[in-house]
Amino acid sequence: MAAEEPLIIRNKDEMRNWSRSMRAQGKTIGLVPTMGYLHKGHISLINEAHQHAQLIVVSIYVNPGQFSTSEDLSSYPSDFNGDLQKLMSVNGGVDVVFNPYDLYDYGSKRENECLEKRDKEVSCLEEKGGGHETWIRVENLEKGLCGKSRPLFFRGVATVVSKLFNIVEPDVALFGKKDYQQWRIIRRMVRDLDFAVRVIGSEIVREDNGLAMSSRNVYLSPEERQKALSISRSLSKAKHAAEEGEVNCKKLQDSIVLAIEEAGGKVDYAEIVDQESLEAVEEIKDPVVICVAAWFGKARLIDNIEINDWKP
Repeated sequence: MAAEEPLIIRNKDEMRNWSRSMRAQGKTIGLVPTMGYLHKGHISLINEAHQHAQLIVVSIYVNPGQFSTSEDLSSYPSDFNGDLQKLMSVNGGVDVVFNPYDLYDYGSKRENECLEKRDKEVSCLEEKGGGHETWIRVENLEKGLCGKSRPLFFRGVATVVSKLFNIVEPDVALFGKKDYQQWRIIRRMVRDLDFAVRVIGSEIVREDNGLAMSSRNVYLSPEERQKALSISRSLSKAKHAAEEGEVNCKKLQDSIVLAIEEAGGKVDYAEIVDQESLEAVEEIKDPVVICVAAWFGKARLIDNIEINDWKP
């Protein structure tokens, strides 16, 4: 039996007022931030949120602040009505969908004014011109992995998540660990800035064949989808090798790169890093995570696998 359609809120003040009225009644609120085009991975986050809060807010907002002007903001997949149908099928339902028209104030500056005489990379938000100029950076955690090839991404993520926290005022927020670096960055931001939000990381949800679920999987052709399985398979093999005694990170990383390239992928990075600091390690001595980003066709896919047990 389908749940009732959630309340749709598009205004920031209305969203904040709803949350405060619910909290005044003693209710706890869980937030699941998304950019829409929902899949089973998102649904798993909502199900997990129900274990930690009485009311659930799902935000749907494609954040221009985390895309550079060369990335796929304009073509990012969207299906709001389809998303609503999926949310109504969730056991326990969703109370609010926060779908703001825009979370940024562009002021009175004319379009592209802020790009004049600018010689550095800018986000799609800055390309629009306008008044927003406050950014949150988690300086060390954002430098490696995806931060190398997407230098604006985590600045945009940290900023928009802080805005969502200030607007929704949740007690708990759920993030998928597929975006491992993002999860760690948000946890560190919450700790450093004293947000009164508990951040929970939820395990990766995979398709039956092992491919990590992602909204960007829609870009894959059937052939590319099959080839992309090399990511999860090479990660699993590397983890098994570590558990059997191979602790040399370069050997493990090279095996992953070779497997993905032989399948026709283009590797952005394959790195083994400390789970907390995200700093690269040469030998596995403490809990690590193997992180991979690779291109198949026009889809940039990310995946990872944690290693908590290994043979020295």
